[in-house]
Amino acid sequence: MKSIVALAAIVFPPLAFASGEGAGHALDLTGSDVGAVAIAVFVVAYLLVMAEEYTHLRKSKPVILAAGIIWLMIGRVYHQHGMSELAEAAVRHNLVEYAELMLFLLVAMTYINSMDDRRVFDALRAWLIRKGFGFRQLFWLTGILAFFISPVADNLTTALLMCAVVMAVAGGNARFVSLACINIVVAANAGGAFSPFGDITTLMVWQKGVVEFWTFFLLFVPALVNFAVPAAIMHFAVPAGQPRVGDEYVEMKRGAWGVIALFLATIVTAVGFHNFIGLPPVIGMLTGLSYLQFFGYYLKKTAYRERVKTNNGEIGDIVAFDVFRGVARAEWDTLLFFYGVVLCVGGLGFMGYLALASETMYSQWGATSANVSIGLLSAIVDNIPVMFAVLTMQPDMSLGQWLLVTMTAGVGGSLLSIGSAAGVALMGQARGQYTFFSHLRWMPVVALGYAASILAHMWLNASIF
Repeated sequence: MKSIVALAAIVFPPLAFASGEGAGHALDLTGSDVGAVAIAVFVVAYLLVMAEEYTHLRKSKPVILAAGIIWLMIGRVYHQHGMSELAEAAVRHNLVEYAELMLFLLVAMTYINSMDDRRVFDALRAWLIRKGFGFRQLFWLTGILAFFISPVADNLTTALLMCAVVMAVAGGNARFVSLACINIVVAANAGGAFSPFGDITTLMVWQKGVVEFWTFFLLFVPALVNFAVPAAIMHFAVPAGQPRVGDEYVEMKRGAWGVIALFLATIVTAVGFHNFIGLPPVIGMLTGLSYLQFFGYYLKKTAYRERVKTNNGEIGDIVAFDVFRGVARAEWDTLLFFYGVVLCVGGLGFMGYLALASETMYSQWGATSANVSIGLLSAIVDNIPVMFAVLTMQPDMSLGQWLLVTMTAGVGGSLLSIGSAAGVALMGQARGQYTFFSHLRWMPVVALGYAASILAHMWLNASIF
């Protein structure tokens, strides 16, 4: 039974997560019927998550239900043994971990939604369309912008913005759309790998204190290699023509530059709270949310300065800025999915799967092989539970290896179109032109970039391995 569980922990790394507190005194349930049922519940839930594109069942629903079932079984067993306090401590530890990340992400999403409300992204898209770039120029420009915007905004928002530009100028050229979308997905995922704000996985590693804020930027060149290698090869397959030029002009709403400036100030505050006074970054982010709230109050009180014209040229109703609209538009399905994952995987780990997976992957395979494999698995299994598993295993690794797994978990999702939120979203946005199989056709090229980025990291940062 334990050998089967160990194999499952390799195929599904999330099973390796465990609560770090009290695990040494916890009951070993890996050989019990309760453990087997818990694994089955989680696997079924995760299969439903992977099938979201076809079932249209929101991914948060199955994992939240699975989390409740798993902890119900744990609570019952520990109650029977008179050890309810241990189970309670474990679940509270997981809730604190989740709360810190959820609140951090909620503030970031609110700022991104506020910038969208102020039409920042629409203005950028319209500017790109008006410039009249060629197909190959647009291929590189959208990729480069995705690479540099993703470290600040999330890769999903970045990818959707760049894809909107591609779709607006493509003129029905399906080949250009397909190649540009692949390039955008790779670039957005690569850009998120070298910044603590670029992806949930890097955020988790930073908040856990494993890697310092500025150390992440050692991954800049390897991440750039991950994007540039496949882009350079695909460049020759991009049509050499000129798309149609649009004349759309979008004016940003009043306060747009203020929201951008306050977002940067919020990032600085979060970094300062963590680096200089040792408090969790989420405290700095929530402090930064107050900046936006006060600025929103100012915009609301001075809304009379705005002039909104309707299609017939008349002055229409003024809709004042409301910060809570940004909160309401946050990706709540993603945030709740994250809750389900943390609680599910935390419960399975509390049962005793941490030692099994850690021994197999990091003691027998070695850190490099394990970390490269984790990146490959993230093309199929969501990188959030994958990284959470590694963080809670806490394998004895060098800083170079921690950076390696941070990068591979982030960029490994580019290998398949279903491997990241950016890829899944673009399949819907460019339906029929960017598909699973059109991405799969170029997977060897993307894999070449994946391998090149690993080699670049191991060479450039050899001193920290």
